[in-house]
Amino acid sequence: MSVTLHTPVAELPGVKPAQARCLAKMGLHYAQDLLFLFPRGYEDFSDLRPIAELEADLPQTVQGEVTDIDSRGGFGRSRVGVVIRDESDALRATWFNQAFMRDKFKVGQRVQFSGKPRLQGHRWEMAHPRVAYLDGDPANSAEEGLLPVYSLTEGMTLYHMRRIVGDVVTALASAPEEVLPDDLRSDYDLMPLADALRWVHRPADEKQRDDAVRRFVFQELLVLQLALAARRLQQRVGFKAPELPADARVDARITRLLPFDLTGDQRAAITAVAADMASSTPMNRLLQGDVGSGKTVVALYAMLMCVTHGWQAALVAPTEVLARQHGLTLEKLLAQSRVNWRLLVGGMTDAEKADVKRGLAAGEIDAVIGTHAVLEESVAFAKLGLAVVDEQHKFGVRQRAKLRSGERSPHFLVMTATPIPRTMSMTQFGDLDVSTIRETPPGRAPIRTYLVEPTKRDEWWGFVRGRLDEGRQAFVVTPLVDESATLSATSVQEAYEALTNGELEAYRVALLHGRMAAAEKESVMEAFRTGETQVLVSTTVIEVGVDVPNAAVMTVASPERFGLSQLHQLRGRVGRGSFPGACGLLLEEEVGDKAAERLKAFAETTDGFKLAELDFELRGPGDLFGDRQSGLPPLRMADLRLNLAELLEARAAAAKLFAADPGLKDERHHALRRQMLRRYGESLELGDVG
Repeated sequence: MSVTLHTPVAELPGVKPAQARCLAKMGLHYAQDLLFLFPRGYEDFSDLRPIAELEADLPQTVQGEVTDIDSRGGFGRSRVGVVIRDESDALRATWFNQAFMRDKFKVGQRVQFSGKPRLQGHRWEMAHPRVAYLDGDPANSAEEGLLPVYSLTEGMTLYHMRRIVGDVVTALASAPEEVLPDDLRSDYDLMPLADALRWVHRPADEKQRDDAVRRFVFQELLVLQLALAARRLQQRVGFKAPELPADARVDARITRLLPFDLTGDQRAAITAVAADMASSTPMNRLLQGDVGSGKTVVALYAMLMCVTHGWQAALVAPTEVLARQHGLTLEKLLAQSRVNWRLLVGGMTDAEKADVKRGLAAGEIDAVIGTHAVLEESVAFAKLGLAVVDEQHKFGVRQRAKLRSGERSPHFLVMTATPIPRTMSMTQFGDLDVSTIRETPPGRAPIRTYLVEPTKRDEWWGFVRGRLDEGRQAFVVTPLVDESATLSATSVQEAYEALTNGELEAYRVALLHGRMAAAEKESVMEAFRTGETQVLVSTTVIEVGVDVPNAAVMTVASPERFGLSQLHQLRGRVGRGSFPGACGLLLEEEVGDKAAERLKAFAETTDGFKLAELDFELRGPGDLFGDRQSGLPPLRMADLRLNLAELLEARAAAAKLFAADPGLKDERHHALRRQMLRRYGESLELGDVG
């Protein structure tokens, strides 16, 4: 039969019904799915050498005849040893707790072992090598060169997956449409698609593999950068925002309300925001700053600038605790102002919400601060001119889009206290202009971080009690609300009960977590803010925005369960006043080497930007920001931690392409445009640009 890209896998020659079902379970339904099933790695059988010429700790392959087999121990503590010999020397292969391997060999059999050898005494050894049998079943025959390793499912072997994919590559590598123009491939030294497909699946050597992988990494990043460029273009030409210029008179009216001087970084950010808001092109700016750097002041300046021109402003926060905290800040700053602002959060009564919604629709309310409740369809604004979205990564593109009406768009200022690693700012946040605040307002107290070993816990709690006796307040944070059968971590309920009956029984301690009713949470926070409560035992619901200047001590239980950026946010809840801050990480009895290394790095720096980059390197973008609500499809080939050079090239290429051909209307770019819309059209809400 004639195989095409759209041939169902069940109809491919040599694919058995059971194998077709396995492929379907993996989401592989057509031949083209197999063609673009990129390997997740490679096994290196290219270094075949005599046993006598082996080198320690490098992947190598040897062949020889089995001369001895032995096994020791029983269930759970077994060891199988197999000795092979070639013309130069002997090697012993060992398997631990795999007694079944004893039956896989017989003396006189010719086999191939692949792995990393080590010299033990005068003899080479390999632990758990990959085995190929040089006689018998072809599925176990000798393997050579660089072989692809594919993701599998139960019922599908690597041997059969390699054969099925290999047959499709042989038949169809030249079938897909080339999407990269010749001049672009030439400029960036990229191989043609057909060659890249052949070599990514079965490279002759490492250079072929690397060149093929580079082609697909570049293409994937280019398509993403083109989509972001298209989104920026669409925002510029598709929507109009009100022109809200700031002059010296407006600036004076706003700065007069601030009880402190702006830092240089705050002033620079305000200048950029003011320039954006003076234009009819909607502002789309990301304001990132370290913990306590004063981002909220910049946001409030922008809101007041909007209100001064007779337009409405909205500030949306991810939690009710944070929204109410912003409300308190605004209340203090606007005590002498006529600005009519209101709160809109889930914990309000239906009557209170209805009153706010009526005031917004009638234009009577100048500014609103709220949670996702502000994004509900029942909320209508008379003249929305600015939307500030706090903790940007917890909202998505679609949620922001709800604040637009027809062709009219407010200006958007999105903020995050989690500094964005460089590669992330060019990808997940690539549709936004970026302003950064690094300076901390003067008067902030320093924070010291301590790694508290299990033997030092009594000493730490003595330190906490000392600060409480001085009149300070303290946080205790745990990763879990309830006890977990699978995670060895302290729950907030456990911590609360242990502390109130132990180390902190003489103090006023309160409990806070996300499952509590909104009114109860607000009551607990208010008691802590006023000093009625001395200690707050909480989950990460207090991670961002909570501002209690008298809080001086942060204790984090099970700190290995948190990322560095999250720990940095928690640490930033103390030292916000004039009192020195202290953060203690309660280490468990057994902390892995990697976790210990992370926590040591955290204790040694208070630079959130450094920690964000380190967290990104160690944990990757998914773990750093959780599930991206913007819905950008995950990258399949590119790794943002490893492919910065390709990202910079792709970004430059996309900018050049869009500058020469906005919307990719040229016929030479139609294939790229189709791929861009197919991949990112829905998630970035792109119209059919061009």
